[in-house]
Amino acid sequence: MTKGILGNVPVGISNRHIHLSQQDLETLFGEGYELTVRNDLSQTGQYAAEETVTIEGPKSSMSKVRILGPTRKETQIEISRTDSFGLGLQPPVRDSGSLEGSPGITLIGPKGKVNLDKGVIIAQRHIHMTEEDAKNFGVKDKELVSVRVGGERGVTFDNVLVRVRNDFVLEMHIDTDEANAAMLGNGQLVEVFRNE
Repeated sequence: MTKGILGNVPVGISNRHIHLSQQDLETLFGEGYELTVRNDLSQTGQYAAEETVTIEGPKSSMSKVRILGPTRKETQIEISRTDSFGLGLQPPVRDSGSLEGSPGITLIGPKGKVNLDKGVIIAQRHIHMTEEDAKNFGVKDKELVSVRVGGERGVTFDNVLVRVRNDFVLEMHIDTDEANAAMLGNGQLVEVFRNE
């Protein structure tokens, strides 16, 4: 393993959103319903849908929360720490798909309601990359690295998860809280390094 700067990656900022299972989609929008593509996202095959839902926590609710497609095996809601205060939840920081022990929430759509007993997380900051990218950076899938942000409010993000798959596009994903703290915008480059 080499120390020091491994390379630069562009940033993608992730607002609160929902990944729905087909079953939950149909409960919320009607039998046989299919999502409508609003715009493609940077990761291959992923898109923001036209459809939104209301999420309802113990303290309050948030309307017009965007659904991302395509549908998944399990419904997952990704929010920021700031969102969690408003909703009255204490979600864990987790990698996508790791939902055991996470709090549930109520989803309200035009045709129905879904009461989930788990599924709300704060997404662990992570970098998408292909095997070729990983080779160039000298990292492996599931490795943790650090990321340095320059500028007026420069910060270092530790515990950034590397996620390797050949259909990924090189990009670091952080949520709005993290981006605002570092005054980061979509597409800005940050430095990946090991701080050992």
